[in-house]
Amino acid sequence: MRRLHRPARMHIASVGVSKVGFLFSLVLCGLLLLLIPALQPTARQVDLPRPRPRVKTSAYTLQHNRGLPAASDSAGGTDRATGLNISSGRSNGTVETERFGTDDYRGTYSDAVSVPEGRGQILPGSRSRDLLQLKDIFIAVKTTRKYHKSRLELLIQTWISQAKEQTYLFSDGEDKELQMRKGVNIINTNCSAAHTRQALCCKMSVEYDKFIESQKKWFCHVDDDNYVILPSLLQLLSSYHHSQDVYLGRPSLDHPIEAAERVKSNGLVSVKFWFATGGAGFCISRGLALKMSPWASLGNFISTAEKIRLPDDCTVGYIIEALLEVKLIDTHLFHSHLENLQKLPTDNVLEQVTLSYGGYENRWNVVGIVGGFSLVEDPTRFKTVHCLLYPATDWCPKPKPHNKK
Repeated sequence: MRRLHRPARMHIASVGVSKVGFLFSLVLCGLLLLLIPALQPTARQVDLPRPRPRVKTSAYTLQHNRGLPAASDSAGGTDRATGLNISSGRSNGTVETERFGTDDYRGTYSDAVSVPEGRGQILPGSRSRDLLQLKDIFIAVKTTRKYHKSRLELLIQTWISQAKEQTYLFSDGEDKELQMRKGVNIINTNCSAAHTRQALCCKMSVEYDKFIESQKKWFCHVDDDNYVILPSLLQLLSSYHHSQDVYLGRPSLDHPIEAAERVKSNGLVSVKFWFATGGAGFCISRGLALKMSPWASLGNFISTAEKIRLPDDCTVGYIIEALLEVKLIDTHLFHSHLENLQKLPTDNVLEQVTLSYGGYENRWNVVGIVGGFSLVEDPTRFKTVHCLLYPATDWCPKPKPHNKK
């Protein structure tokens, strides 16, 4: 009996040892699984952009996008390049009424840059800021020979005097007197002096090529009836980075423009896109401008414009929004003579980026800012604005000393 019982005991003992070994193996495998990630080399961290916070659209933007303001609020005027009748609300062609929102906007600087749903892609943020100086900005002023005396002289006397090296005047004729003036960069585009779609696109084509050659970070286009508030421009552009796809400006329509795009098969395709009006000015980052090259460089801008038969600012929007699929970032810091400038609050006029003034048909359409000049002495209010920004200017009125009794 003992001989039969001993093997049974040995078998039970071996089974017990096997179970202990099995459990030990399980524990060991579990520990190895936990240690494997820690033993692997650390992967390289990629600096991904943080999600952009959604900016709450200001009440001004919402009202501006719901519909056109009343005709009585519009400054009025007709754009000869597009055939837009501002005051009557009629238009020639596919473009409908061009009119700025003219509501009383009293928002702060951050409120003035808003991106309605489906529009802009990049918002100001700490990670997107650029270490920017004024020398990094290429400011192109579109003008014509007949306005050299009446308009350019005023700009050279005021804001251009603070940014001579950064500002380039694109005209359509020679001006030896201006060329001889120290620090004035005037470029004869050899384009037509007529205010036509073809002439405007010709000048914009030269502006684009000169900017690309300049190697500067930002391209900003304005007209010869714009005052550029340089500190505000620098602050706005510093909120972004020049390598990003940034298209900043103000649309003059409350809806996307619709154009008939001509294709190779001689057919027409309807295309819709937003564009920033050149009359108020707009800015484009270098990163985005380089992507525009196939449709804009070396004369291609003119042929691109012929595909949609629209002026220069519309063509810029077409290339950026329709072809490159980069959305316009709407900012209410840019202003044109087509809006009612008298409704711009005087307490934040100096925080804007561009200002303008009315033409012969509405010469009292100016910002209502008070300073050392009367309306007769300074009908555009540009001198008044300039002296508030740069009071040390030698021709600015000096404050009268108080008489001590």
